[in-house]
Amino acid sequence: MPLIAAEAVVLDGRVARPGWVAVDGARITDCGDGAPPQPADSDFPAGTVVPGFVDIHAHGGGGASYADDPVRAAELHRVHGTTGGLASLVSAAPEVLLAQVRALADATHAGVLDGIHLEGPWLSGSQCGAHDPAVLRDPDPGEIDALLTAGGGTIRMVTLAPERPGGIAAIRRLVDAGVIVAVGHTDADYAVTRAAVDAGATVATHLFNAMRGLHHREPGPVLALLDDPRVTLELIADGVHLHPALVRHVIDTAGPDRVALVTDAMAAAGAGDGGYRLGGLDVDVTGGVARVRGTQTIAGSTATMDALFRAVLTGPADPTDDAALLAAVQLTATTPARAVGISRAGAIAAGRDADLVVLDRELRVHAVLRGGAWLGG
Repeated sequence: MPLIAAEAVVLDGRVARPGWVAVDGARITDCGDGAPPQPADSDFPAGTVVPGFVDIHAHGGGGASYADDPVRAAELHRVHGTTGGLASLVSAAPEVLLAQVRALADATHAGVLDGIHLEGPWLSGSQCGAHDPAVLRDPDPGEIDALLTAGGGTIRMVTLAPERPGGIAAIRRLVDAGVIVAVGHTDADYAVTRAAVDAGATVATHLFNAMRGLHHREPGPVLALLDDPRVTLELIADGVHLHPALVRHVIDTAGPDRVALVTDAMAAAGAGDGGYRLGGLDVDVTGGVARVRGTQTIAGSTATMDALFRAVLTGPADPTDDAALLAAVQLTATTPARAVGISRAGAIAAGRDADLVVLDRELRVHAVLRGGAWLGG
């Protein structure tokens, strides 16, 4: 039974300084405070062990989109500590989307992914962001059923705009099928957004981005989603999509148990500046910022989850503060895993997946354990 010891281990609900984790195969069997019960097989006297990050909204990385090369994209994010999460697909024509879902269903069954996130095609034309407006459409029961059949149980989350004709009915249909529904890329007003949550929507796709803004007479979707305790709030805390002060305000207001940090990463994550594709659109990345070619429209991010972890931990909070460390783990692992039902991930506790990230004192990734095996080992 391999034993891992470290200067600090973020256990489920507390920080052990020092701490240890016992692993048997792909599962954690035990963990605790102080010295391990026998000499450790892997000792990190200057390291902090946290649960593997869970990214529930990412489109690619390492130069590849999940739609084109899920293994390559997943491998890039694993190096940065993301041991679980969903592959997000952008809006596409019906036959293209079906083919992509079938391919990612195979990758999910092979253990590359934890499931699929359909970001569209049932989105608002006025809030489409980096989605091709030519392929946006109203939700159709037949198409929904065809996609669910193609996914074979691997579609975990769907983002849609509830104001589209048939939107509320689509939410109910998807929820009845066991799919998490997120409100996003939406021009819905406050009342329609509340109706969407009442119908079963439980996630806000990248809150603030690609949705009607707050107004003092019509607060729109932002306030409806922020105020409802049933809703988990995605935030892209990359310093580009949102001002850091706004990120901190949402976390302080809603609490880290309701906020899931996401990368919304596209193929350029870990691959540098240059020209890329996101669905049917050309994207240029300059200075690490991705935009639809010839526009100022942000087209996903080039972030990785370890960078988001550092961003929230090294802000106003002291990175040696246990409360801040616990909050950062919730934001990057526990809350996102819970939001989409990845029940064995997101925490270090007996019976959970043996997915761990060892951070050095600068909060950089030193080593990654996935499924009980060290990456590169």
